[in-house]
Amino acid sequence: MSKPADKTTLATTVYHKLRSDIIRCVFRPGEKLRIEGISAAYDVGSNAVREALSRLSAERLVDRHEQRGFSVPTIALDDWRILVRTRCWLETRALQESIRNRDDAWEEAIVVAFHRLSRHRSESMEDRAAWEDAHRNFHRALIGNCGSPWLLEFCDILADHAARYVSISNAYRKVPRDGQAEHEVLMQAVLNGTSEEACTFLVTHYSKTLQTIEELFDGGHLTTLTSADLDGPMPELTKLSL
Repeated sequence: MSKPADKTTLATTVYHKLRSDIIRCVFRPGEKLRIEGISAAYDVGSNAVREALSRLSAERLVDRHEQRGFSVPTIALDDWRILVRTRCWLETRALQESIRNRDDAWEEAIVVAFHRLSRHRSESMEDRAAWEDAHRNFHRALIGNCGSPWLLEFCDILADHAARYVSISNAYRKVPRDGQAEHEVLMQAVLNGTSEEACTFLVTHYSKTLQTIEELFDGGHLTTLTSADLDGPMPELTKLSL
């Protein structure tokens, strides 16, 4: 019989794996999340999967339907706009507070995070996972000195939801984007500019992604995706900097 601690560890492992697969669009918008299928794919028991789905439902990364199980949330342009606007509100406040509380350790953490980010390429399929980790850590470093664990947690939740939209839109992106240069400009503004300048660059950075996705929706490359849109394969994903 498994010990309680072992069950907790397994449930947490399944939660993180499933969460990552939803954000990375291994499971696509509107797709039904069948407990038996996930259990078989992950080689775990159904209880661990059910617990993970319940946790993800609380985070709005999974939709729960009474008597009909679970599914991946659909995507829509209006939802994406609200998400970006809310993310800008929260992260600019966190950035302002981080700059207000600036110290050597925070500035060094930003420089180190940027250096690690620069070692990876977003367009490389082999390097993507490492780039995604480094990219998330860079943006976390920018706001990491805000002094509010609550604010950081909210920003992290929004970043997860944004990553899901970006992964979907990446499949259709054709125009290259110099994310490396954008991140360097953003870092310099945070370290050497005023709080207002830094926040402006951050909003501009996120707004470029918003504009790209709006163009994809307007051009018919993306619609409000539901499970009915999942019959054919998605194009191979390429990374869009956010």
